Amino acid sequence: MLDDDIKQQLAAYLERVQQPFEMVATLGSDAKSAEMRELLEEIAGMRPDKITLRTDGQDARVPSFTLARPGSGTQLRFAAIPLGHEFTSLILALLWTGGHPPKVEADTLEQVKALDADLDFEVYMSLSCHNCPDVVQALSLLAIFNPRVKTTIIDGGMFQGEIEAREIMGVPTVFLNGQFFANGRMTAEEVLQKVDTGAAKRDAAKLSAKAPYEVLIVGGGPAGAAAAIYAARKGIRTGLVAERFGGQVNDTLEIANYPGVPETDGPHYAAALEQHVRNYDVDLMNTQRVAELVPADEAGGHVTVRLDNGGELRSRTVILATGARWRNVNVPGEQEYKTKGVAYCPHCDGPLFKGKDVAVIGGGNSGVEAAIDLAGVVRHVTVLEFMPELKADAVLVSKLHSLPNVTVHTNQQTTEIHGEDGKVSGIEFKCRATGTNTKVPLHGVFVQIGLVPNTEWLGSTVARSKFGEIVVDARGATNVPGVFAAGDCTTVPYKQIVVAAGAGSTAALSAFDYLIRTPAPQAVETQAMAA
Repeated sequence: MLDDDIKQQLAAYLERVQQPFEMVATLGSDAKSAEMRELLEEIAGMRPDKITLRTDGQDARVPSFTLARPGSGTQLRFAAIPLGHEFTSLILALLWTGGHPPKVEADTLEQVKALDADLDFEVYMSLSCHNCPDVVQALSLLAIFNPRVKTTIIDGGMFQGEIEAREIMGVPTVFLNGQFFANGRMTAEEVLQKVDTGAAKRDAAKLSAKAPYEVLIVGGGPAGAAAAIYAARKGIRTGLVAERFGGQVNDTLEIANYPGVPETDGPHYAAALEQHVRNYDVDLMNTQRVAELVPADEAGGHVTVRLDNGGELRSRTVILATGARWRNVNVPGEQEYKTKGVAYCPHCDGPLFKGKDVAVIGGGNSGVEAAIDLAGVVRHVTVLEFMPELKADAVLVSKLHSLPNVTVHTNQQTTEIHGEDGKVSGIEFKCRATGTNTKVPLHGVFVQIGLVPNTEWLGSTVARSKFGEIVVDARGATNVPGVFAAGDCTTVPYKQIVVAAGAGSTAALSAFDYLIRTPAPQAVETQAMAA
């Protein structure tokens, strides 16, 4: 089942198991049950003194297995063979069930243990989804450390009937107590914000009580992380507030063009960014959405950042690094059928369309890469490009044209995404040269047409371009004194990780230069009183 190298690594991890626990499997006579039995027997055989395997489970889903310490009341079940991207999730679940402490903030773990409600989560994932492990691990944590939480991890590929019955067309998808709860990547902190109704009020009070910063970064992607590192290294009080640390990098499968890092993927790179930031004295405030920026008054006071939960943070300088998100195609049917056939991550959701027909809107690098990736899974891919020619790199275009199950339409404007019975059923597009309309029946549409900056919350406070990008100079300065910006949310060309990281460090150095040349608010007040 597992190769020798993986076995050795797993055995080394399982040495950390401190308390005995059981794996209780519900198995049938099918091939997947045999595969699950083999995996569980290998795991149990590595720590027979701590891990017991039983095969007398009575779960409705076959095959499946639960992890539990006797008498603990924990309820974590895998209706899956958690390999691929989920192998790490399995290792962590085994360690946590066996008493090894999780690497989460103490406050987060205490909040998990204090949840006072019966919560039954069902998580639908695919083994090729790089966004799914965060959700699986977050909800596994809740189930292992709070007996009132039950979590079942379900491989959509193994239980296709459930996927179709619940009309799931994107992973990860989470149901809570039988009702839809969330779709997409989520951390434990984000889950807790949704289920712990008093968390927002407590967070707001805690954040508002913080002392002013000298540099406050808004955003936790490559630009924000680089800014935090450079600011902290100057020995100044630095804070970083982010809705999701790592930002859009979390949704990037392959990173192969960052100098010095020949190959990695988005989730690993995002985790490395966070660890690098945590190596310094940075006050990291994750899972917080910003709502408003209030410039400092003319007397030289603090810039204020107001949060969605009502909290306020103050700082002498602020660096805006809020990044960007996937651009919508904005045609009828897109919003209606989002997660019902309209998707934005081919790597995550592609396996759900195995053997079906899909379309990719966009002929740039991301669109062509998506089409190439999907062509290996689905029956047929239709590529739609607005311009007369594909915009992707020549090597990608050549590869795309070599695939027998791909049809490319250039100079086409998508006009509507059609649906039936609550799911995508087709796409309609118009030739820009002739005006001819074409409708293609299919099951999924992947939108890959670029980015839109996350800057709407700024309103007219900071100057922005007609595209919504924050206008910055060569030093990363905006038109507002003490406010700087960096990365994909700005007018800096080339939305690349390496460019964003460089811009973040530039903004931090510029903020430091601003600080040493501008009197602190208290100093300004003292001078005014003396006058």
